[in-house]
Amino acid sequence: MWLPVGAPSDPDPTAGAGVGAQTRPLSVLLVEDDRGDALLVEELVLDADIDIRLAWAPSMAEAEVELAKLRPDCVLLDLNLPDANGIAALDRVTKCDPTIPIVVLTGLNDEHFGVSALASGAQDYLVKGRVEAEMLRRALLYAIERKRAEITSADLRSSQLRAQENSRLERGLLPSPLLLEQPGVDIVAKYRPSRANALLGGDFYDFVQTPDRTVHVMVGDVAGHGPDEAALGVALRIGWRALTFAGLRGNDRMRQLERILRAESPGARIFATVLSLALSPHDRSFTAVRAGHPGMLLHGPDTVEWLEPAAGPALGLGATDWPVVELELPRGHGLLLLTDGLFEGHSGVGNERLGEDGLLELARSRAALTGSAFVEALIGGAEELAGLHGGLSDDIAVVRVERTD
Repeated sequence: MWLPVGAPSDPDPTAGAGVGAQTRPLSVLLVEDDRGDALLVEELVLDADIDIRLAWAPSMAEAEVELAKLRPDCVLLDLNLPDANGIAALDRVTKCDPTIPIVVLTGLNDEHFGVSALASGAQDYLVKGRVEAEMLRRALLYAIERKRAEITSADLRSSQLRAQENSRLERGLLPSPLLLEQPGVDIVAKYRPSRANALLGGDFYDFVQTPDRTVHVMVGDVAGHGPDEAALGVALRIGWRALTFAGLRGNDRMRQLERILRAESPGARIFATVLSLALSPHDRSFTAVRAGHPGMLLHGPDTVEWLEPAAGPALGLGATDWPVVELELPRGHGLLLLTDGLFEGHSGVGNERLGEDGLLELARSRAALTGSAFVEALIGGAEELAGLHGGLSDDIAVVRVERTD
């Protein structure tokens, strides 16, 4: 049971922000097998001019019970307990809750244990028989602040590592284009993760130009979110590029992507959708192969249409054939390939989703724009409509390609 000890005090103006500004009683768990030493600590607390709720546990087993019931602000830990000794006692407290600051208590002849405890994660140590009330007060308060600083630093480091991981994934999912000089096309590519500072998801795209001057464009989407899906997206994107330069086209390329997905997939039920285009260098024709992926927008001067070539199953479902459709890109028109995150957000009307029809209507309202301005306006419009429901909840990849010759 927690026992109230001491009385509220005024903040210590010399202690610094956060250390002296105590607004509620501190809860401290004293783990000490010697009742006489425990009473001495209680007396020090009474003299320390600080409001503390003190609980006493005479063994590590009882301390673990208390830690599971009530999370204290700090633990005062004797390193010589009947059921835990030295650094082992410190480790057991840490395993219960690694975020709780610990001040260890050592005997006069065991001061070296205190130094070892600091190296093992304790925030401070006190030597029995040399502790005064003010020393105890400051040790507790600074241990709490020091642990808080450690956690903040760890969180910052985690954020930095996440940013680095995002950067690595971005280089894999969102590659630099490989186009020849004067490629004859204008390409705009945009990627927007579902949340700020979030890991990139499984949306990916690529566009390359082979030596015969054919421009190949692809967009894809791995079902799910997280690093596994992103890594699979990277494997499929790199695989598509390598297969393209190796001369594979149409179904041959899709069959090999199916093999890559099965080999690299972290689970048996993972699938991915892909839309791959090849723009002829000789005329305005292009071929489309669609594996379970949404259609695309045909964007011309002041007009937008939904273009949906015949499709086969998504990758990962065991398919071996996909329709290869030949189409023509009218002069002055661009093709907008996209992932479903662009139209699966809310429409701004109740709980309705935007959907493909809503996306088409949105695109037509911005059809007068060209190139990157059209792409930015389309993404911005979808985000604005979904704003009342927290914004878009899925990643978005968009690639717009238009011939310039």
